[in-house]
Amino acid sequence: MSAGYVPVQVNRFKIGFDVVVVALIYVYTTVFQMLARSVYTGEEAFIAETIKMRAWGSCGFLLLTLILSIGPLARLDRRFLPLLYNRRHLGVITFLVLGRHAYEVLGWYHSRSPVTPQLQSLFLHDTGFHQASLPFQIFGAVALIYLFVMAATSHDWWNRNLGAWGWKTLHMGVYGVYTLAVLHVAFGAMQYDTHIGNALLLGGSLVWVSGLHLVAASRSRSGDAPNPVSEGWLDAGLRTALVEGKPTAVTPPSGERIAVMLHEGEVYALHAVCRHQGGPLDEGRIIDGCLTCPWHGWQYRPEDGKSPPPFTEEVDTYPVKIEGGRVYVHPTPKEG
Repeated sequence: MSAGYVPVQVNRFKIGFDVVVVALIYVYTTVFQMLARSVYTGEEAFIAETIKMRAWGSCGFLLLTLILSIGPLARLDRRFLPLLYNRRHLGVITFLVLGRHAYEVLGWYHSRSPVTPQLQSLFLHDTGFHQASLPFQIFGAVALIYLFVMAATSHDWWNRNLGAWGWKTLHMGVYGVYTLAVLHVAFGAMQYDTHIGNALLLGGSLVWVSGLHLVAASRSRSGDAPNPVSEGWLDAGLRTALVEGKPTAVTPPSGERIAVMLHEGEVYALHAVCRHQGGPLDEGRIIDGCLTCPWHGWQYRPEDGKSPPPFTEEVDTYPVKIEGGRVYVHPTPKEG
């Protein structure tokens, strides 16, 4: 979405991004299989089919770890924003990689099962919840099914019809997918293969993802202290501190942040949450006369909070006054 009315779908950068990711997946799975054959030898050797399914499975797990890392990384450093723009592409690729892993599992282990067909064998072969074992294959299957739902609803058509918050809630399920993937690895591969590499993959991923989210959350909370209130108006600081085209955040005692910006000599205040996917407008820029969300480029005019035609999205605007060289914002949105 842009003021030039050109929808962002597939462009040269996205194509290049996909080509690079697919190439890296091919390199990873190839090198993984070569190293596995050299590391696991003699009595510890695995058959080729097992090595192949673990190559695809570990690749998918690493991609899932990367997907969960992109959000906090982009909030900590704007240089990671290009990854954020392409996170949905990465999610679809991750589903395809883990789908290949499932295909290899079904084609080897469940082709020999007395239960047919193979999908039925997957859900009936190992279903016991007891102290010595958990049905790790079912954990993986449920995670893959949910990944399919996310991949199938990744297009903006679903975002528009489900609504920004409905779509966002659906795709926040990726954290549940990650939890199931961790259980799948912990009660699957790690029970039969105690190599240190498995522990490093699983433990390192958990520490990395948890640590990133804690650091990003801490950074966000440190900037969310409510602004001082003077006679019902929020003190947004000195007028001279505002930078043309670059918004700053104002936090009311209750409610969501407000983006205050200087545009062509005038000060404006808009609701800081994008209507697309809840992106932080206060971290965006004014481009082509519109406040542009840093996540996916959705735009809003500073003077009225409306997206440029033919788009119809709109965010609230807030009264602004300047007294004694300071900017004050009223926390109640303007009517209309």
